[in-house]
Amino acid sequence: MSALRQELSDFHQYISQVRRLSPHTCSSYARDLNKFLAFADTANLGSADQVHPADLRRQVAELHRKGLGGKSIQRYLSSVRAFYNFLNQQHRSNNNPAIGIRPPKTPRKLPATMDVDSVNQLLNFDSDDWLSTRDKAMLELFYSSGLRLAELVGCNITDLDLNDASITVTGKGNKTRILPLGSYAISALKAWLAIRGDLASADNSALFISQRGSRIHPRSVQARLSKLAKWRGSDQQVHPHMLRHSFASHMLESSGDLRNVQELLGHADISTTQIYTHLDFQHLAKVYDNAHPRARKRRDEESS
Repeated sequence: MSALRQELSDFHQYISQVRRLSPHTCSSYARDLNKFLAFADTANLGSADQVHPADLRRQVAELHRKGLGGKSIQRYLSSVRAFYNFLNQQHRSNNNPAIGIRPPKTPRKLPATMDVDSVNQLLNFDSDDWLSTRDKAMLELFYSSGLRLAELVGCNITDLDLNDASITVTGKGNKTRILPLGSYAISALKAWLAIRGDLASADNSALFISQRGSRIHPRSVQARLSKLAKWRGSDQQVHPHMLRHSFASHMLESSGDLRNVQELLGHADISTTQIYTHLDFQHLAKVYDNAHPRARKRRDEESS
């Protein structure tokens, strides 16, 4: 085993066993650092200290030529920096070739959202069996509190405090936050909890379970939401994160409080939340075009 392979193996052990990062995060690091290892092997670089910034810049350029986007390259460089930070902390290297290297810029894609009427159309259905009762509770919770898919799947019964109308979720970086619950979500969750005990074993703490009685899988949530959206007549490809995006957009549209929305979403950097201000501006621009007499006249003239 080369020195670099051993160093990477030690890093993976550190993030999984010492830092106890989630399996999803660990696998993301592994994918990125496997690219780094393949590049180093091709360039005959056997240890971390042999890699220089010029080498890494060449690889970044090659990844970009092969079609890897700026966001993916940014994540890749972040993984490489984290690996070298680990080596620096362990006094195994003074090198960090990823510092100062910037990924190529890519246009920022605005997230897809649903308007309020579309969300109401999706959520307003009768739950007459255990499956629809569970699904209604999941969807109401998604939209009520703006959860990520992994956060919802990871929720336990003990995370709920219906008396306080709140739920505690564990987000990225194992950071927890307490989120408010709306009245519709509380009602749907109470209906689900009333029948959940008949389906799950006593030692199963998962809030949402599958037909087999185990914690529900993320893909199952995605499939159920897609099926429900088609059944409810939606003309959009609805996915869990769209409900999170819709929650953020509607909250910002109503309150204008960017910092509060950042806290609710669990974003470490407010620049991540600021993307929703663009959606808010799009909404305002649409209202303007429909309402302002001079805007309307200009549109009519262009179409004539």
